[in-house]
Amino acid sequence: MTGTLQGGAIGSVLYRALWRWHFFAGLICAPIVILLAVTGGIYLFKDEINDGLHRNLRIVAPPGTERLAPSALVAKALSAHPGTLTGYSPPEAADRAAGVQIVGADGLKDIVYVDPYSGRVLGSLWDGGAAGSPSMYVVRKLHSLKYAGWFAERIVEAVAGWMVLMVASGIYLWWPRGRKGGVVTVRGAPGKRLFWRDLHAVTGVFVSVFIVFLAMTGLPWSGYWGKQFYGFAYAVGMGMPDGYWDKYPVSTVPLKDSIDRAPWIVENQPTPLSTAASGVPAKLDDVVRTVEGLGIAPGYALVIPGKPDGVFTASVYPDDITKERVVHLDQYSGKVLFDMQLTDLGLFGRLAEWGVSIHMGQAFGLANQLVLLASLVAMVGLVVSGLVMWWKRRPTGSLGAPRLAARAGVPKGLIVIAVAGGLFFPMVGISMLVFAVIEAATYGVRTLRTA
Repeated sequence: MTGTLQGGAIGSVLYRALWRWHFFAGLICAPIVILLAVTGGIYLFKDEINDGLHRNLRIVAPPGTERLAPSALVAKALSAHPGTLTGYSPPEAADRAAGVQIVGADGLKDIVYVDPYSGRVLGSLWDGGAAGSPSMYVVRKLHSLKYAGWFAERIVEAVAGWMVLMVASGIYLWWPRGRKGGVVTVRGAPGKRLFWRDLHAVTGVFVSVFIVFLAMTGLPWSGYWGKQFYGFAYAVGMGMPDGYWDKYPVSTVPLKDSIDRAPWIVENQPTPLSTAASGVPAKLDDVVRTVEGLGIAPGYALVIPGKPDGVFTASVYPDDITKERVVHLDQYSGKVLFDMQLTDLGLFGRLAEWGVSIHMGQAFGLANQLVLLASLVAMVGLVVSGLVMWWKRRPTGSLGAPRLAARAGVPKGLIVIAVAGGLFFPMVGISMLVFAVIEAATYGVRTLRTA
């Protein structure tokens, strides 16, 4: 047992145990990590990709004349694409088209792009929401595995937690312990096992901070961990402050179902209702004038109420996260019911929004995108080097997993790490229990065979 082991022996037992867990976690998580890295790297440049793929729809040549009124642009779009108006996005800049969201007779929502100066309809695309195009919508859904349902989403959540633990265990395994080579430089001839081992370790150390950052800032979107963090932030008064909804009745529809991109910390909050359930709706031009009079940042989208007690909702999630904003207006009077900015959130809410913005490559422009892209490329490199290293050391006909120390119990340090990691990352904890059961069963079978 561990109590009979002393000094370096205990270290050796813990080292072997962490190496074994690092090995299996890396091998199992490898496909998901590559998927996350590749789709994440593509999505970092979604705006540039969308502009390249759909330049004829998104970009216009400013003629130096005044733009047409929003109502006139909407009328042009509805004339070319009959249906129900659900949203309007004013041009983000002088050379940008206006977007009109319309649900057609087939029930599908399209964005009709209109030249804001001439009123010429440029064309339409199926509405990809915050992704900006159908192709980027696919990339976004692949990144979260939402195509595969809630179970796959839980797997992604577990992998994110394991990425943090693999960084911690990897640093422990890499720690020099008096060794000089392979610490910050790569030894060995290219293609040799020592080369791949050092490349894996050194790359992991240099990119470790970015891996942990990407994993932790992605977790707020996860189904279970994100929900618990949201509840905790609200409970301690550091998320969405109380009192915003006290003045008006609210619907049962969460904000995330009303707009394309809701700030994460308020996406599950309800949407307020108009104070009256009937009357003459406010004119689109007046609503746009009111919203822009509040100083909302360019690039915002306006959702048109679809029910008698619904509200107009303007929202923007710009590269400058300090200008993030959500505004609700009464459908009939056009009165502002709710106006939330980043400064209205609690500490955890602001930190989460900053983290999400950096995670998506928005906060610091091209530098933000390039640093994260380099980190994602390095993550793919870590997976590849780890697999190559394993393949080269793997005995023929065997998995080649690191073995635990003979006749040694479970190190107390490993138990502490497992309990702490499992509590903080519940999906990781569940996978640990599954792994422990498999390990125990395997050990039992091996013992019976040798008895």
